[in-house]
Amino acid sequence: MRPAPRRTWRELVAVDPDALPTQSPEWLDSLCADGRYVDASRCYELPDGRRALLPLVRRAHRTDRASTLASMPASWGFGGLLVEGGVTVEAVSAVVDDLVGQTALRVRLRPNPLHADVWAAAMAERRGVSTTPSCAHVLDLGGGFDTVWQQRFKATTRNQVRRAERMGVVVETDTTGRLLPELHALLRTSVDRWASRQHEPARLAQLRFARRDPPAKLRAIAEHLGGSCRVSVARLDGVAVAAILVLQGRNAHYTRGAMDEELASRTHANKLLHKVAIEAACEAGSGTYHMGESGESAGLSQFKSRFGAVAHPYHEYVIERLPLTRLDQLARSSVKRVLRFHDA
Repeated sequence: MRPAPRRTWRELVAVDPDALPTQSPEWLDSLCADGRYVDASRCYELPDGRRALLPLVRRAHRTDRASTLASMPASWGFGGLLVEGGVTVEAVSAVVDDLVGQTALRVRLRPNPLHADVWAAAMAERRGVSTTPSCAHVLDLGGGFDTVWQQRFKATTRNQVRRAERMGVVVETDTTGRLLPELHALLRTSVDRWASRQHEPARLAQLRFARRDPPAKLRAIAEHLGGSCRVSVARLDGVAVAAILVLQGRNAHYTRGAMDEELASRTHANKLLHKVAIEAACEAGSGTYHMGESGESAGLSQFKSRFGAVAHPYHEYVIERLPLTRLDQLARSSVKRVLRFHDA
């Protein structure tokens, strides 16, 4: 059935223990808001009688044989399956069998990193599937915030949070979108710094950022997710030092963050921001706090591990009729070598 019925979709979000906000129908609505993608989600009844659903979009204005399906597109977070009672190898295999039989030119799948082993087993030895290795960090919120704070945060991180509070750093959180301009401004000013560290031309980095995270995209997310879209800004003496965007749900997902590097390093405002967000996620009953992609960046991995987040290597998958992904990877690798690009 396509697109998937919203009632069924919301029911599956509620019963899948690992469901992420980026797998919700509201997230897909924000993704499709600018008209570049349309809803192509698919609902299944598995051989064992359980229901499953794949959040999926396709490029608008393309014929079936020229279309690209994605769960999710680049810069739109994690997709993958929602299944009653949790994702299994059998569920993934059944859905991938269906996708292989579709007429789309490409199907891009970026599953929940917690399901890496399940997807790897289901995709083993399949033809016409390209893989891209990646890594994300996830913090277990089991036991509540006191347990997370005392047993998972590093002692130095707890001390830095306390220092930020003593210095007078104040965190404001909003769920209406009112703080998005401050977040976007910090993101934009951070791009040049990231570009310099990665040996990427600043103009190219700014163009990529303008395409990846335009203000209209962030506004659409806030509009469609409502109270689940939490933007927090840390200020010192009224000046915005750092900001993050966290999607709140059965599991929370930190998806965007930026800072004034000089002020943030001196005040540890980023640490305080995440402490506040993690505490809110615990109070809301979230099971995990996904901290997003880390790639090959040692700096990002170290930062996230200080909160107790654990690295989860996983693969993205592309089912395709032509080896376009391999050609794209070769082209990107060549450009990066010329630029001496590396993950910061």
